[in-house]
Amino acid sequence: MKTILAAYSGVLKGTGSSILSALQDLPSAIWPCQSKMEKHLQVISVLQWVVSFLAMGVACTVLLVYTFCTDCWLIAAIYTAWLIVDWNTPKQGGRRSSWVRGWTVWTYFRDYFPIRLIKTHDLLPSRNYIFGYHPHGIFCFGAFCNFGTEATGFSKKFPGIKPSLATLAGNFRLPVLRDYLMSGGICPVNKNSIDYLLSRNGTGNAVVIVVGGAAESLHCAPGMNSVTLKNRKGFVRLALQKGSDLVPVYSFGENDAYKQVIFEEGTYWRALQKRLQKILGFAPCLFHGCGLFFGDSWGIVPYGKPITTIVGEPITVPKIEDPTDEMVDLYHSMYVKSLQCLFDKYKTRFGLKENDILYIQ
Repeated sequence: MKTILAAYSGVLKGTGSSILSALQDLPSAIWPCQSKMEKHLQVISVLQWVVSFLAMGVACTVLLVYTFCTDCWLIAAIYTAWLIVDWNTPKQGGRRSSWVRGWTVWTYFRDYFPIRLIKTHDLLPSRNYIFGYHPHGIFCFGAFCNFGTEATGFSKKFPGIKPSLATLAGNFRLPVLRDYLMSGGICPVNKNSIDYLLSRNGTGNAVVIVVGGAAESLHCAPGMNSVTLKNRKGFVRLALQKGSDLVPVYSFGENDAYKQVIFEEGTYWRALQKRLQKILGFAPCLFHGCGLFFGDSWGIVPYGKPITTIVGEPITVPKIEDPTDEMVDLYHSMYVKSLQCLFDKYKTRFGLKENDILYIQ
């Protein structure tokens, strides 16, 4: 009320500076719930992605089967026929949509944590790249926001480079979900798909591989700085075969999004997790975030902790169609050292201590 009276007083006195000063305070005075509304939109934007990733594919599959049993069976038949015709599209570059990647919902998604993308070196559009993303976390929020959307301005920071985030191939067998993922430039993490992007899609391609995969997600927890990399050399061999440069990427805060119950090695539950991982292709983690309505309750909404993704210096890789194990080991060691240096250089800027180290398993 005082702020409104001050503005009115400025009008009477004819002092423009008083009017401007008073009006600058009006939004918070008149609309006190604006920031709350924005926070709600951020929560909804994150929740829709989590629910979509977990349930959209299964729900749409059930719906498709059910539709065959109704009077709308023709619609289901037409969609199924189109699905069969379009089956190999994910392996052939997908069907990305600049419109979907630029949705406003992704800016709310970004601001919830918030998520930032930091560029350390230029990338040449005349080359192809394999980004190694670390760590996996539970849902790879940093990887999706930075490389599956334009919320953090990837295309502006790396002009001429087209990112393709690789995820489980099984997701592209599920109706509707496959199209949702492809629209963001997301592709299956299999040989055919990556071969196409790095060999038959020109230059300026960056395939983003979460190197640690499902195994790494079983070890993620707040404050944990460990990556599964020691025996992961397939992506290095692929880079040599295609002559694609390797780029280490590390996301500080990725492991802080959820709390997880980590079972010790040798226990029944750990063995069950690993067995299901081999069968399903992903690790069934026992995790929780905060509740939808109360921050101190448990739920599937991730904690709003900052995630900062650092894109490191590219490692130039020669093209060798049949690289020897020694050559793979050489470039793998170069990659590990580069990732270690990237972590050590930026760790104190993003909440870690000087004596914190990166554990490589």
